[in-house]
Amino acid sequence: MAERMVGKQAPRFEMEAVLANKEFGKVSLEENMKNDKWTVLFFYPMDFTFVCPTEITALSDRYDEFEDLDAEVIGVSTDTIHTHLAWIKTDRKDNGLGDLKYPIAADTNHIVSREYGVLIEEEGVALRGLFIINPEGELQYQVVNHNNIGRDVDETLRVLQALQTGGLCPANWKPGQTTL
Repeated sequence: MAERMVGKQAPRFEMEAVLANKEFGKVSLEENMKNDKWTVLFFYPMDFTFVCPTEITALSDRYDEFEDLDAEVIGVSTDTIHTHLAWIKTDRKDNGLGDLKYPIAADTNHIVSREYGVLIEEEGVALRGLFIINPEGELQYQVVNHNNIGRDVDETLRVLQALQTGGLCPANWKPGQTTL
């Protein structure tokens, strides 16, 4: 039986990544916490696929909005940093990513995907999982969906803003509206 994660401390991670400047480096939850940042961690199945670049680039195109909310975005798949870099260096018109404003991490040993409950073991790839973690390291939100369906950046931003109110947000709450 699956164990509940929301409301608990998020699994800590440190992974190799291709940073926004296209250099290899590391990303970690601890670093974001140390910098008092929210973490928007999302998993996707594979590089050089069809749905993935639409959401990866959509998040990058809206990255400034996440930054304004003191949030760091980290994308993760089980591909290598070398494959990530090749995909980033591929132009968007050729199904590539082009320049990104946030890092893409490599979970090649599948540890982080497994700890977050998104690994499809028999395929060695992750489901589309999205996790929002507060600066104290508590997992505040998770959603996992089938790999055929991309995520909505507006909804991710709305949920992040709702969590940051610290209040009770009713159904269909939008930023700027009162909480309960």
